[in-house]
Amino acid sequence: MMQLWMNRLRSMGVWLAMLAGIVGVTLLLMVFAGYFHTKVDAKPSTRLRPAPAGAKYVVVTEITQPRYESAIGAIKPVHEANVASKILARVLEVNVTAGKKVTVGEILVKLSDDEQRSRVQQAEANRDSMVAELQLAKSEVARSKQLMASKSISQAEFDTATTRVQTTQANADRANRAVEEAKVYLDFATVVAPFSGIIVDKSVQPGDTVSPGQTLVSLYDPTRMQLVANVRESLAMKLQVGQQLPARMESLGYECLATVSEVVPKADVSSRSFEVKVTGPCPPGVYSGMFGRLMLPLEDEHLLLIPAETIQRVGQLTFVQVLTEGGLARRSVQVGRDFKDQVEILTGLKAGEQVLIPSSVAKGVAP
Repeated sequence: MMQLWMNRLRSMGVWLAMLAGIVGVTLLLMVFAGYFHTKVDAKPSTRLRPAPAGAKYVVVTEITQPRYESAIGAIKPVHEANVASKILARVLEVNVTAGKKVTVGEILVKLSDDEQRSRVQQAEANRDSMVAELQLAKSEVARSKQLMASKSISQAEFDTATTRVQTTQANADRANRAVEEAKVYLDFATVVAPFSGIIVDKSVQPGDTVSPGQTLVSLYDPTRMQLVANVRESLAMKLQVGQQLPARMESLGYECLATVSEVVPKADVSSRSFEVKVTGPCPPGVYSGMFGRLMLPLEDEHLLLIPAETIQRVGQLTFVQVLTEGGLARRSVQVGRDFKDQVEILTGLKAGEQVLIPSSVAKGVAP
């Protein structure tokens, strides 16, 4: 029986200890929350204070400024090209590396041209043969005219000689075009820059065998760059080609007015946005793929601004001293964005009210 009572007392002791711990934690949280301290009233104070002598005040000003929404985009070249091979050949030389500046007509890659040179020689030999046949046919026509005058040959024989000249002339012309075509294929063995620009990458090395259509070198024109941004549907429909918009490159600290050059008439299904391309002056150090922002105009916004030094803070609350007819009244305000040495006031003040500058109050004078 005694053992049973001892067990009950021990169990009650455990429960009492747990209850005491819960009560202790609750009291500690109430202390940390400031439950036992006097709270600062966030409402505008109705008690007025006398305005100190010599104090300075500022007027709450209202300004109107344009409001923008940013669209994220990337820098891309207006003119870029992947230079490809037009023949099946072996790579002999690669004269460029990534990042190198090239001028129009500069040799980028040399391919083996043995087969192309052989074709040129064959075409030239065939042309020479056609030219010789044409000269012979013309000589026969000249003799046929003399014989025809003396009626030594018939009209049919003369017509045959004339037709042979025309046929041989056509074959000679065809042979000349074959020579020109063979020389064009010979020129394909020397790959040159189609325009002045910067090499992005090279895809082949000496000794590689390339086929027609295979990319050899990629390059772009750094003097003609554009910002390509995805703009939501409601704003993209208001843009027009030729319109000027602010654009920013935050990594370079650069901002300029860019001109809308193109609004792609196709929306992305997932984001319901349109691709907008703008061009503008390019600062030094701009490369393809860099981050940029396109600023799209919205309706103008009205802001109330006061100097930052007029703001007083008590805990997490912000106050200002407002000058009224009866004196100074402390008023709670909600601040917004910073504008250099001024702050935006969201609630608590009206345009035209005067706010005390605390630093202008003489020492010893209560604000």
